[in-house]
Amino acid sequence: MIMIVVALLSVLLPLVHLALSKVPRTRARIIRLLLLYALVLDVGVIGFVFGFIPHIFFADATAKSIGWPPGNPFQFEVGFHDGAWGILGFLSLWIGGSFWIATGLGWSFFLLGATYGHVVQTLREGDFAPYNFFTIFSDGFIAFWLLLLIFLYWRWGIWKEDRAANG
Repeated sequence: MIMIVVALLSVLLPLVHLALSKVPRTRARIIRLLLLYALVLDVGVIGFVFGFIPHIFFADATAKSIGWPPGNPFQFEVGFHDGAWGILGFLSLWIGGSFWIATGLGWSFFLLGATYGHVVQTLREGDFAPYNFFTIFSDGFIAFWLLLLIFLYWRWGIWKEDRAANG
């Protein structure tokens, strides 16, 4: 499933970036790059490209891939919800500091709820539709990965450095 690939790329690409970069690999730089890639890919790309676009423009096909009946009225709401978070993920390219913390926390909170919902649907309803079952892994991983990175970003005071640098 594509979202698992995006989640893996959000870990691998910053590691390649760090390996190829001539800039010193400080603890702050490593966390900053890992978190930035996670916000742009796991929030921006997944929220906008794989949330907003399919739920809004391909609602019936998307519903079927999740195991929902076509014509579900929540598709529109879920699409705009995902799109709003996706925009925040992309804005992380230009806005750092506490904005990153808020964006990552909000998306993680949503994904933890989504993971729970997908687990319940799988166990209670036997819904093994690809975009119900496989998102258990991508959503769950992304939520915990973002929470770990945000914790380190906050705990080590990197967000304060970024806030001070950006005025």
